[in-house]
Amino acid sequence: MTADGHETLRIDRIACTGHGQCAELLPELITLDEWGYPVQRDATVPPDPHAHARRAIRACPRLALRAG
Repeated sequence: MTADGHETLRIDRIACTGHGQCAELLPELITLDEWGYPVQRDATVPPDPHAHARRAIRACPRLALRAG
């Protein structure tokens, strides 16, 4: 959580196996690199896609996407 109350996302690159579900569910904040691994555009989750971020976190098969 940032000082202004916004939640932040983190990708555990060791746990991630490149399924790409997070990028499909949260394209506003996550894209995929040329090997299919997620790349964060911005770690801060704005208020609007907050519910989508939670859904992407729950859908991660390796629990590599986290909020903090």
